[in-house]
Amino acid sequence: MPKNAPVRSERRHDVLRAVKDATQPIGIAAVGEKLGIHANTARFHLENLVTAGLLERVEPRARTTGRPPALYAPARRMDPGGSRQYRMLAEILVRGLEQSPGGATLAVEAGRDWGRREALADSAWPGEDAARLADVLDRIGFAPERSDGGDEISLRRCPFLEIAQHSRSTVCPVHLGIMQGALEAWGSPVTVTALEPFVEPDRCVARLRGPAAS
Repeated sequence: MPKNAPVRSERRHDVLRAVKDATQPIGIAAVGEKLGIHANTARFHLENLVTAGLLERVEPRARTTGRPPALYAPARRMDPGGSRQYRMLAEILVRGLEQSPGGATLAVEAGRDWGRREALADSAWPGEDAARLADVLDRIGFAPERSDGGDEISLRRCPFLEIAQHSRSTVCPVHLGIMQGALEAWGSPVTVTALEPFVEPDRCVARLRGPAAS
């Protein structure tokens, strides 16, 4: 069970609830007795909940001879359950950039930083840099199409579409920066000079310049 994963097993949820309802750290046998399950089953779910970061093992307060019993308590952290509002967060951040002096420049630089890190993590590419860039854009979700002349890349999808439609002056510079940062990280002679958003309802265009883009 991955760290911070939501609880999907009904039995595991019951075990988690039993620990949370206890007034003090609770042991394996007590959980098993409370739920009417074998101690080994209780131990299995308790340990998985520890791995997931939902429970933690605690030391008994009173010292005893021999090996101390395993006790469990709720992990003291934010509950990872519930919905996520990543689009709301994106809209807040984009609006903040829009209202900041030089917001578009900051957006380009943020995109460049991300593009450089993404490019450096990319495996070696045997082809030209423009094709390599198109591959990165495809993996992000832009559905790129290179022109016959090689000096432009058409983008048929936008993974930021709903926000870009209303905040293109901030979102599109981020995308421009991603492309520029990737090419810079590769030490490419090719650069993206401009990104023209929505030149057609279903197409944005990135303009390339350099020896491999002509």
